[in-house]
Amino acid sequence: MRIIKLGIISIVVFAFLIIGFSLFFPSNIRISKAIDINASKDSVLLQISNVDNWKYWFPGADSAEQIIENEEIKGISTINKQQLIINEVTDSTVLAITKTPGLKDGESGWNFFPTSVPNTITVQWYMDFHLHWYPWEKFSSLLLEKRYGPMMEIGLGNLKKLMEK
Repeated sequence: MRIIKLGIISIVVFAFLIIGFSLFFPSNIRISKAIDINASKDSVLLQISNVDNWKYWFPGADSAEQIIENEEIKGISTINKQQLIINEVTDSTVLAITKTPGLKDGESGWNFFPTSVPNTITVQWYMDFHLHWYPWEKFSSLLLEKRYGPMMEIGLGNLKKLMEK
């Protein structure tokens, strides 16, 4: 009986330690990548704001299912059911909603910054993740950069090659 009691108390204390430790992890995480592109801001903005053009530079968009609303392509849905839907387009940003099964909706977007070099624009691609307090979500957030960072770098590299032809 003492061993069972000790085992239960140990499991409860260990669970509280894990939960307490996970509370030190942030609930909001941003992954960001940027690149300079030798092209006009309007041409880059047009390439990013038009989802139909994503198949030329966005990794996986050529095989992704398109999301159509009001006879207009609004976003894509990947094989693992992750959706990226354009929400707003301004003269310096393109904002999208990221829907991933099992996670809160996140934001993704592209910001455009002028540079001191003529006809060159800096494009920043970012992804924001909003996590629950669950320890497994907090610990899995340590891997978000490794999962999405390389894909974002490849996408920006593809966009640069496409725009600088």
